[in-house]
Amino acid sequence: MTERDALSAFRRGVRLGVDVGNVRVGVAQSDPDGILATPLVTLRRDMDAGEDAIPADIAELARLVEEHAIIEVVVGLPVTLGGKDGPAATGARAYAHRLATVIDPVPVRLADERLSTVVATRRLAERGVRGKRQRAVVDQAAAVEILQGWLDAQRRRT
Repeated sequence: MTERDALSAFRRGVRLGVDVGNVRVGVAQSDPDGILATPLVTLRRDMDAGEDAIPADIAELARLVEEHAIIEVVVGLPVTLGGKDGPAATGARAYAHRLATVIDPVPVRLADERLSTVVATRRLAERGVRGKRQRAVVDQAAAVEILQGWLDAQRRRT
């Protein structure tokens, strides 16, 4: 397979990367060619929505999916360093499932995100972004790490 064939096997379209936290949800988007992930927005997590109601953060993600013509969403899965699911991974899986039911038929994928927030925090600090400014964007930066890692892995596979 030539490099050109490999790139054409990767479906063109904009993707969202999502970093699910207990307080905030970081969101990043890719370019249509799936080469570069960039920060988009940080959403406040809506933990007060009832079981039957759509949480405000998931409703906003659904709006972004429609507005940006998203072809798939990549949610970070924070497995432990040993590769097992802990409480955070269980929560991310539940979040991804709930999101998938709202944005169907747009697929939701899970991507290993071990240390994405650590890497994002380090990169921001290296750029001189610290304190309150860092807290405001670290979730978006983590979403960029998740999505960029997933995009790179997809291109390596094709």
